[in-house]
Amino acid sequence: MSLKESTIEPRDLSSVSLQHRPVLVVENFWSAEERQFFRAGMNQSAWKSLSDLDHVREDFPNSGNWVKAEIGSAEAERFLSRLQLPCIREHIESFPNIIGRHVGFNYYSYSAGDCLLTHDDTDQSRHVEGRRAPKRRIAVVTYFHEEWQPDWGGELIIYEQRADRAKGPINLMPTHCIEPRPGSLVMFTVPRFHRVCRVDPTAGQHRRLSIAGWFMTEHA
Repeated sequence: MSLKESTIEPRDLSSVSLQHRPVLVVENFWSAEERQFFRAGMNQSAWKSLSDLDHVREDFPNSGNWVKAEIGSAEAERFLSRLQLPCIREHIESFPNIIGRHVGFNYYSYSAGDCLLTHDDTDQSRHVEGRRAPKRRIAVVTYFHEEWQPDWGGELIIYEQRADRAKGPINLMPTHCIEPRPGSLVMFTVPRFHRVCRVDPTAGQHRRLSIAGWFMTEHA
């Protein structure tokens, strides 16, 4: 599916299905007022850099030093209320034997030199208190900066996995190159290989501001 085929208008979200369109790009999902609301929340947050996140740094070496922060309760409530979408609910409920439904979202800020290496969001080996980790089902990334130029980098690249080579490297083909346009929303089903391109020095002091994370299911 091409990027053009994956892009829809917000008004069409009520009729779309992630079962049939596993990558969705929604332009202008967030209004200017909403973007300002979340940026204000980001300004009040306590940020941690990649260099402070030991396990994450091990998984993503040479990725610059981007920062992340917890979302405040008021911002989280508003964020999740806007994502009460039929396509998300339909996809989550398609999995059998669910005993719990979870979400996990954070603020992220990327500046010049920051990137995220290719991965498929299935690294869930770190259990908490002996419990099986929830399975990530839908990945979401959405952008809250006020300006972003095409030559500033920071694109989200999504891949399709070709037939495996015998004992060879994973064979990936890029299918989507998605600019981090202000107010846009991207959703895709997991597992799916993807990466964030390095932010170019031409971005200057501009930062790629996003909320990203997952809708997850828990099973016995």
